[in-house]
Amino acid sequence: MAFALSTMQLESSAFKAQGAIPTKHTGEGEDVSPALSWQGAPEGTKGFAVICHDPDAPLVQNGSYGFVHWVLYNLPASTTSLEENSGEGDSGLNDFGKQGYGGPMPPEGHGVHQYYFWVLALGKATDLPEGLALPELLKQVEPHLLGMNRLVGTYQRD
Repeated sequence: MAFALSTMQLESSAFKAQGAIPTKHTGEGEDVSPALSWQGAPEGTKGFAVICHDPDAPLVQNGSYGFVHWVLYNLPASTTSLEENSGEGDSGLNDFGKQGYGGPMPPEGHGVHQYYFWVLALGKATDLPEGLALPELLKQVEPHLLGMNRLVGTYQRD
C-alpha cells in the first residue's frame, strides 16, 4: 500500500514525540488509550482513522505491521482530538484478540519498543462494521486516504 506522510500534525498530552509512554497507558498500568490531538488535515477530509502498532514486536501475526495495539475508525471529519480512554468511533480488533485499545506490553527483557500512533485523513466518511482487523481496515480506507502522520512513543518493561 502506498502511504505517504502529510503535513498533518499529531500530538499527545501524555507523552512527547520519541518520549516514554506513561505506565498508565500500558498493559502494566490502567491500559487506557492516551489523549491524542491533530491539526492540519488535508482539504476535503471527511473522516479519520487511528491506529497504534509496535513494529519492534516479534512479527507473529501481521507481518510488517508488527503487533497491532489499536484500530479505531468511523471518526467524523469534525474530530480533531480524542480524550484519554476515548469511546469515540468504532473499534477494530487488536492483536490481543480484543476490540479497542490494548497498551504497550513488550516481552520482559526485550528492550525499548517504539509505538507508532497514526492518524489517517480520509476523503470519504466511513461506516464500517466494528471489529475489523488492521489489514481489512487498510484495504477499505486506502482508496480514500488523503494524508496521514504519526506520533512515536516508547516503552520498556523492567
